[in-house]
Amino acid sequence: MTEQRNLLRAIFDAAVAAAHPDNILDAHLPRAPKGRVICLAAGKAAAAMAAVVERHYLDAAGLDPERLVGVATTRHGHGVPTRRIAVIEAGHPVPDEASLRGADLSLTLASSATADDLLLVLLSGGGSANWIAPVDGVSLAQKQQVNRALLRSGAPIGDVNTVRRHLSRIKGGRLARAGRCAEIVTLAISDVPRDEPADIASGPTVPDPTTLADARALVAKYNLALDAAVIRALNDPANESCKPGDTAFARARFDIIARPGASLAAAVRLARDAGFEVLDLGADLEGEARDIAADHARVALKACADGRKLAILSGGELTVTVRGDGRGGPNQEYALSLVSWLKDTPGISALAADTDGADGGAGSANDPAGAVIDARTFATMRAQQLDPVAYLANNDATAFFTATGDLLLTGPTLTNVNDLRVILVDAA
Repeated sequence: MTEQRNLLRAIFDAAVAAAHPDNILDAHLPRAPKGRVICLAAGKAAAAMAAVVERHYLDAAGLDPERLVGVATTRHGHGVPTRRIAVIEAGHPVPDEASLRGADLSLTLASSATADDLLLVLLSGGGSANWIAPVDGVSLAQKQQVNRALLRSGAPIGDVNTVRRHLSRIKGGRLARAGRCAEIVTLAISDVPRDEPADIASGPTVPDPTTLADARALVAKYNLALDAAVIRALNDPANESCKPGDTAFARARFDIIARPGASLAAAVRLARDAGFEVLDLGADLEGEARDIAADHARVALKACADGRKLAILSGGELTVTVRGDGRGGPNQEYALSLVSWLKDTPGISALAADTDGADGGAGSANDPAGAVIDARTFATMRAQQLDPVAYLANNDATAFFTATGDLLLTGPTLTNVNDLRVILVDAA
């Protein structure tokens, strides 16, 4: 099964490479302005994107270093060396004090922009947590509580960001409002289903189609227990986000430079080149990880019974409604659910991983990206008498795959285009 494991990893690596800043960003960078290039980056790719910006403007374009300033706020462990653009490593998925500092510095630099400056905003997955600027009356601890409650609720990312945008001084178009004097160019690596700009890093430079009333309705829908100060903030009209037609967007342009769909397409090409018939389920899947895994397992089992050589690929961002006290993330939970369905079936292997290199976890750069399963997994499980259903009930996928030796450990990939799931059926 080593050959199949190698192929699964190669498919994952192809998806990541299609969205890496080193491979995609340079061609999209605008010409230098009369004034400064003010680079503000947030997310797991922020530091890597900042390094590309420096090479482009300082080395290729010969820009005076004094005319390039900025700050890149990224997840802990995702920093890279830079020369002019400061790098701040901050919390994810729960923000921390560094997240506050990164957002405040970004807002200050944006507010300093003049009509001759270019405000270059670089966004990638994780930006919502990396940039945290609570509205008046809400503390960092209260925003952390909101994040934890939303993460445990099983809410899809669009709902999560609707609430977050209405508790922030930087999200929901407010960064554009701060830098409205300058030309604003936002280049984004999308990590959200359907590539909705307002959901990439919670849309700091684009209009917000949702309202405070929408945010309050979601708090009720998911029965979130939030502090009174947060509830007051969601009832304060002053905290409404920026809407279409706001003058903040008069000189603002937004481009998506990498999409989950493009990375999935790269993965599909490699699977086809390896001789597999491909079932492409799309890049926008959402839902409970264990339920989606059950659906995919049934497809795989039928293909196996029919003797097909089939690769089942999908992207998107699945969720986990946390009921136990274990550790894991949606990709590990998906893989663990697959194990419970496929444990007696030879000829099927699978990989489920987050393209940023960290699936759930505690915010450490050493968190697993996901997991790989095949016949070796099933044999180890039986030898150690591991019950995947029991681990699944406790949301403890990390412990299960630690025991079987099947965690996928990639380290930070310095990009993020959501999850990639691959099931290979080859019973021959």
